[in-house]
Amino acid sequence: MSESRPRVQLTRGVPPVESFPIAQLAECAAAVLHEYGDVVLQYAPVRGFAPLRALLAREAGVDDDRVIVGQGSLQLQDFCARYLLGTGSVVYVEEPSYDRALTIIRRAGGQLVGFPLEEDGPDIDAVEARLESGERPKYFYVIPDFQNPSGAVLSLEKRQRLATLARAYEFWIVEDVPYRRLRYRGEEYPTLFELAPDRVIQMSSYSKLVSPGMRVGYVIAPASLAGPLAKMAEDTYIGPSYLNQAIIYEYIRRGWLEPNIARLCELYEPRLGATLSALEQHLADLATWQRPDGGFFVGVTLRFEVSADELLERARAANLILTDGRGFFPGCDVENFVRIPFCALTPEEINEGVVRLAEVLRGLVQAV
Repeated sequence: MSESRPRVQLTRGVPPVESFPIAQLAECAAAVLHEYGDVVLQYAPVRGFAPLRALLAREAGVDDDRVIVGQGSLQLQDFCARYLLGTGSVVYVEEPSYDRALTIIRRAGGQLVGFPLEEDGPDIDAVEARLESGERPKYFYVIPDFQNPSGAVLSLEKRQRLATLARAYEFWIVEDVPYRRLRYRGEEYPTLFELAPDRVIQMSSYSKLVSPGMRVGYVIAPASLAGPLAKMAEDTYIGPSYLNQAIIYEYIRRGWLEPNIARLCELYEPRLGATLSALEQHLADLATWQRPDGGFFVGVTLRFEVSADELLERARAANLILTDGRGFFPGCDVENFVRIPFCALTPEEINEGVVRLAEVLRGLVQAV
């Protein structure tokens, strides 16, 4: 394997630059500065730009005060963890799960308990068994649609069961849905928030639908939590960027968001198809994987044990850059998982990346 081959990066799940609606956002920026300049350039109330909050509240069927728009959803998630958790607080998570969310929970003192992902989401039987044993989590962090890092989708049956358990055992569900709108085929299920609005803290952002650089995310929180979360936000950054929030609002108000989502789906679906085809052609005997109908990721589980350090080192030697899969697991002790983000790569780059991954894995198998 030659280092002269062009580098292929299978690392972060970022949108490609060709996905950004730059001209439209520039038009929106000029418009909001003209109309709302005295508001968006000043310190302002911490819950966010009022027209955008009102729009989100109408969509969710809640009062405006339950909506907080902040600097990306991850920071809002950090506020939730810091407010709800203390040292030793139990938090249920999918296994694997979003590595940055796991870091936030650990930093807030949370004790992570993971439930292995099946084809249709985490093992809910195992969740129920732990609850019946007397364990009480503060919340269950779940990405029900095109999960990061696996691509899994929580089935309707498991959504209903999880909602029922949250009510019966009085724990919160933190529902993270940044990929939900990026469904390329098939029919969607109701959100957990729709099934149990009294027990669900729903989060999302416009990072994957418009631009991550805008840093506009939001949380729809139960009334009892919205006030404390807003106070945490105020004590952290005084007020969010109203300019960015107003640009997103204007973008939606002009009717541009829905066509943009359709455009993104047209851009990304062939890349997902190329990923699944390449995996089937080159890795069928070496690994298993989810077959999602949308999102940004396909999670690959190797059929054999491997040293993650050696896998990463051999991949680098092949000019293939991978994310360390151990970070997606609560115990950081699973070494045979690889996340493949496909949206930022062309079909040709995806195929080349999977070819190199197969070469690396076959080399590791032979070395065993």
